[in-house]
Amino acid sequence: RQRQMCIRDSCIVQMENETGLDRNAALADMRYTFIEGVVAASVVKCHESKEHARSMKIDRILTGKYPALPMFLVVMFLTFYLTFNVIGQWLSDLLQLGIDALTGVVDAALTAYGINPVVHSLIIDGVFAGVGSVLVFLPIIVTLFFFLSILEDTGYMARVAFVMDQLLRRIGLSGRSFVPMLIGFGCSVPAIMATRTLSSDRDRKMTILLTPFMSCSAKLPIYALFTTAFFPRQWRAVVMIGLYITGILCGILYAILLKFTKYKGEPVPFVMELPNYRFPSARSVCQLIWEKARDFLQKAFTIIFVATVLIWFLQTFDMRLNVAASADKSLLAAIGSFIAPLFRPLGFGDWRVSTALITGFTAKESVVSTLTVLLGGDTAALTTLFTPFTGIVFLVFTLLYTPCVAAIAAVKRELGGARAAAGVVLMQCGIAWIVAFAVSYTHLRAHET
Repeated sequence: RQRQMCIRDSCIVQMENETGLDRNAALADMRYTFIEGVVAASVVKCHESKEHARSMKIDRILTGKYPALPMFLVVMFLTFYLTFNVIGQWLSDLLQLGIDALTGVVDAALTAYGINPVVHSLIIDGVFAGVGSVLVFLPIIVTLFFFLSILEDTGYMARVAFVMDQLLRRIGLSGRSFVPMLIGFGCSVPAIMATRTLSSDRDRKMTILLTPFMSCSAKLPIYALFTTAFFPRQWRAVVMIGLYITGILCGILYAILLKFTKYKGEPVPFVMELPNYRFPSARSVCQLIWEKARDFLQKAFTIIFVATVLIWFLQTFDMRLNVAASADKSLLAAIGSFIAPLFRPLGFGDWRVSTALITGFTAKESVVSTLTVLLGGDTAALTTLFTPFTGIVFLVFTLLYTPCVAAIAAVKRELGGARAAAGVVLMQCGIAWIVAFAVSYTHLRAHET
């Protein structure tokens, strides 16, 4: 035994002399050398792909601590500028020329045929003026979603949710809530349904209440109509971006109020795997564009068509169902005049404006078709109802007031009752009136001073 111990000690001394380490460090070094040899012989490690390396370089700019938000604003500005000032507006002007030409042909044909004047008015002043006034904005919507679908398909929108997580936590939500709210810029109905993916009931309910503040695509025709009527071309994109930012800011303030009152607590942790950047798929981009165009056309030839015919009927006939001597003697004037005083403090107390806002409950595009029908197809006559400033106040109100009937139905289904849905309607209308009044009052005070 002593001989074995002597041999061991001599081996240890030799090992220390050869390695220049003490016995413990030398033994550890030998163990890890053996382990590394086994790993090298049996484990295959994946090398970093070119796609991942490229994504990491891009993310230093697009998701960095300081450049992330400015880059997001730049991307959104370019998207809106190209949509409302360049591509979308140009295509919309071309479609307007086509609709005007078709309307002229049908008008001449009906006149030559000698059709009844009431029926002639229904077809030209009702259907063509109402539906056509909404249809002309189809290129703008298609162009906007063309750019948004590219941003989503490249993987950038996933990064936006990641970037927004820290900001959303300050108002009581996690970055996961940003995805439904982002969908809300397209349509409130799927956005509200998308909140089902949120694991926290608190986060889900808060997100549902905040989604209507995200301006849906159905409001684009209203924005486009008023910015075209009251603002030069170079300022239209700026006004559009201002409206979207206003909606987001109002949503943030309302979220802070909810955080400290009804929905106290902390949001759930947000974990998300960011995909590599990739070139957008032409198939997925075209599919999204087609879905949005199809939905818009279905609305134009169903809900908006029915609303247009109804508005024409109420405008054409009086209380005794005789042809009204003038528009202000019609059934529609009686209905609109009843609620017009509510909007007088905002600067647009005309019965035609209040009527358009009522039809907006069915579909926001109906606001445009209603005003077009009531103005006899001449959208330039908007200047008789609004000044440039009251036009801005009207845009702020339409930005914030209650979403359409379909969205309210989705709220009722997700929050579980008509009471909650009615609360959303009253809340949105109240906030819209207060904010619009604040804008109007601030302008009047500034003008007086």
